[in-house]
Amino acid sequence: MTPRFMMARTLQRKLWELHTVVPSPADDDTLLYVDRNFVHEESAWSFEGLKLRDKHIVMPENHVAFIDHYAPTIRIGNSRPRDPEAAGMLDTLAQNSRANGLMFFGLENPRQGIMHVVAPELGMVLPGLLITGSDSHICTNGAFGSLAFGISQTEITQVFVTQTVWRTAPKAMRVTLEGSLGFGVAAKDVALAVANHVGANGAAGHIVEYGGSCISGMTMEERMTLCNMSIEMGAQSGLIAPDDTTFSYLEGRPHAPKGALFARAIDHWRTLSSDPGAPFDRELAIDATAIAPMVSWGTTLEDVTAVDGFVPYPDHTESAERKARMEKALNYMDLRPGMEIKGLPIDIVFIGSCTNSRIEDLRMAAAIAKGRIAAVQAVISPGSGTVKQQAEAEGLDRIFQDAGFEWRASGCSMCVGSNGDTVARGKRCASTSPRNFEGRQGVGARTHVMSPAMAAAAAVTGKISDVREFIR
Repeated sequence: MTPRFMMARTLQRKLWELHTVVPSPADDDTLLYVDRNFVHEESAWSFEGLKLRDKHIVMPENHVAFIDHYAPTIRIGNSRPRDPEAAGMLDTLAQNSRANGLMFFGLENPRQGIMHVVAPELGMVLPGLLITGSDSHICTNGAFGSLAFGISQTEITQVFVTQTVWRTAPKAMRVTLEGSLGFGVAAKDVALAVANHVGANGAAGHIVEYGGSCISGMTMEERMTLCNMSIEMGAQSGLIAPDDTTFSYLEGRPHAPKGALFARAIDHWRTLSSDPGAPFDRELAIDATAIAPMVSWGTTLEDVTAVDGFVPYPDHTESAERKARMEKALNYMDLRPGMEIKGLPIDIVFIGSCTNSRIEDLRMAAAIAKGRIAAVQAVISPGSGTVKQQAEAEGLDRIFQDAGFEWRASGCSMCVGSNGDTVARGKRCASTSPRNFEGRQGVGARTHVMSPAMAAAAAVTGKISDVREFIR
């Protein structure tokens, strides 16, 4: 028998073994060391767990707190949320952060924003780290070759006290995308296409590693979009092996290694890839050249079609369960099988969220908005204060405002609506958010997920439109 240490290993396996404190022969209930842990306003019970156990955070420098879900995006006066309960949650996180010595990105911090945007842009996310957090989209950080997944509030308390967490080893899935993306196709379209192939829960129990020439050609921001959406397929996380693109992005970031330490780090980071012949539990190959701009029509990200496609017929599926889900989704979305998705009227547009609120996303949307006028309400919320400042330095804010778009402050905003930015009942929203389930953006709201450029095209036409017709 080949010794285990000589076997070809996946990147996921390498990261798992690097962080194992107490191993399990069966790969269940493994105790893992946590390098970074991120929390937000909804983490109050994690801190209460400390008090109930009369414990303290053993390594506060490895924990960071963010205001994002309840951050008001219309900042007036002292910028506090109008809702007293939301304001109290912000105050509680600020107090807990000060009391425990955590780095805190509150509303007064010029870099405040969504944790999955702020942490990477500051270099807090590095290849080879194990990162946990109070939000499922922590999987975004797998784009850097880190093992990243969301955990419960009880588990966060454990990480506070021990800097470790118990975890059952997930299965490994590889998605290979070969070829260059077509005209007008973005990383969001790739994510939607993969979700359509895999299914809404098709990657349950897995971590998905992405590879192939399409991935190699992506920027870090595009890779973050892709990994961010892995959770929407039921996966625990997404993962991409670090390469020169990763290293170039990280160099000079405030919390990244400097000088000789950075060079030494790169030597280690280059070892973080799956070995040739490493066994995956499941593999999927997708022709990236065949991907078109995509739009969701239903209430999961399995429910998507190309912008020049049609709403599908439930009767054409072989699964009775899938047929029932499709019929329910069509009823909620008020759509009929066979309808063209292109041309469907839109009531409001949202560009933002942890998926698509970075500078490249805003540039993409601005290229469509420039010289045009919004036909419906369009809201833009940058992912962080840093992104907002950079966009304003580039004049993107003026392009949006001249086109009639609302230029807001940073936060999760209309993606989840917990800060009051919601979509009215029965209204359709062209959104760059990662989720479209019933009520996600507001009670009775109907969400059509798409790329930033597609959302901008919908804003200036008032209907779902093919962005390829707008690109000069």
